[in-house]
Amino acid sequence: MDPIIAATHPDPYPYYANLRAAGGLTFDPQLNLWIASSAEAVCAVLHHPDCHVRPAHEPVPKAIAEGPAGHVFGRLMRMNEGEQQRCPRAAIAPRLQDIDPQQVEALVRARFFKEGAEGLHQAQFIGPASVVAALLGFSPADCRMISELTGNFVSCLSPLSDAAQLDAAHRASERLVTVFGERIEARDSPLLAHIGRGFEGTDPDGLIANLIGLLSQTYEATAGLIGNALLALIRDPALQRTLREDPGKIRPLLAEVQRFDPSVQHTRRFVAAPCETLGTALNPGDVILVLLASANRDPQLNPQPDILLLDRPGRRSFSFGAGRHECPGQTLALDIAQATLGALLEREPRLDQLIWCYRPSINGRIPLFSDRPGTKTP
Repeated sequence: MDPIIAATHPDPYPYYANLRAAGGLTFDPQLNLWIASSAEAVCAVLHHPDCHVRPAHEPVPKAIAEGPAGHVFGRLMRMNEGEQQRCPRAAIAPRLQDIDPQQVEALVRARFFKEGAEGLHQAQFIGPASVVAALLGFSPADCRMISELTGNFVSCLSPLSDAAQLDAAHRASERLVTVFGERIEARDSPLLAHIGRGFEGTDPDGLIANLIGLLSQTYEATAGLIGNALLALIRDPALQRTLREDPGKIRPLLAEVQRFDPSVQHTRRFVAAPCETLGTALNPGDVILVLLASANRDPQLNPQPDILLLDRPGRRSFSFGAGRHECPGQTLALDIAQATLGALLEREPRLDQLIWCYRPSINGRIPLFSDRPGTKTP
């Protein structure tokens, strides 16, 4: 095993423990990168000003740099440093915190989910981005389209994408830019208006790009959070009964799942200037693989880290990042996942009739469900 393929391994956590035992920050000569595996090392790297989210020589991946998807990518706050990161974050993050969770629940429950694997796919991938689209003022008829376009755009973010997927991502980017431009001109969405005011006097394309970025982050991270929570319930029927009897425990479950089995297993940082981290000298151009999932299971961060505890005291997690690039949509993602999981537990009584596998990915841990052979779905 290596830390790349570990993301979709059935149980990568013993391997992560071995990495931590070998040292919190170590160099892998075969992968030609540094590996931050302990909570201390992950925290230090994520907060270090010289550890950037993109390499200086390639701010946009070469595969998409010349197309519409690259135009969007280059303006995403999550892929930039300095003012291009701070300004969009200051405009978007406070607005996301103001969203009423009851409004989110109403939007989730207004969407019809079929039973079985098809319904779970809608709940994981179509529903969350549709909810965000609705919050931004899109009509119910347009929300599914926005979600599907977002799914096509997300494909350009993976090195595993083929030429057809990259072409689809470029087309989706063009369409999303157009529909967001029309939505902004309509001036009838309070949330969109509030976000837009934070972008006044800046690059207008940055507003649209970061709205697309908000959708793309919702699409994958929330899909994985919902899916991994369902896996926890499938593996523990007693826990499933507890949540059906007391839906108030759904939120603690999600808080623990995003620590215990996160949808984003690792991220990367690129050293921009000579620096030192935990006594280790790093050079410009060095790459650091930041194992968020390993740090979450570090006993120095969380006692009894390999046990899923709903009522874990002082829970700490790096799953939504840390420092200047911490995900601004954490609360919204949890609100969407909570409402979705609640609706699924009411409507989906046959979780034990599902089978699953992880979607191919180099850093995502997102289960895909299918109906067990011979299962009849209404």
